[in-house]
Amino acid sequence: MTEKPPFTASEITAAYRAYIDCLNRRDWDALPDHVAAEVHHNDRPFGLPGYRAMLESDVRAIPDLAFNIARLACEPPLIAAGLAFDCTPVGALFGLPVNGRRVQFTENVFYHYAPGPDGAPRIHRVWSVIDQAALAAQL
Repeated sequence: MTEKPPFTASEITAAYRAYIDCLNRRDWDALPDHVAAEVHHNDRPFGLPGYRAMLESDVRAIPDLAFNIARLACEPPLIAAGLAFDCTPVGALFGLPVNGRRVQFTENVFYHYAPGPDGAPRIHRVWSVIDQAALAAQL
């Protein structure tokens, strides 16, 4: 028998939308409200400080970075998102010489939610793939 996930699809979807809003506001101090202390990214144990550093680095490289949800599907405890980006990175991005040109690309991401210390949903694992081929084709 399969164990019932601790959260409903609507609870995880609301938590995810709040997380995206947190990222778009650059409210890094609120990340612990959305992301677990022991978060993993692409099976690497980043921990919350490493995850925050990754996001801050992304914003330094792309000052106008905005996370736009293009597609969203939820089957607790997982949520899958297709994120669309339309931005102007200041230098190289993923090893490509963007150098201030406006580009569009997508990221497909799966998130695994589990209860945080207060019982609220937190992101514990993230699996992400960025469409670098679409980015390269624009350059």
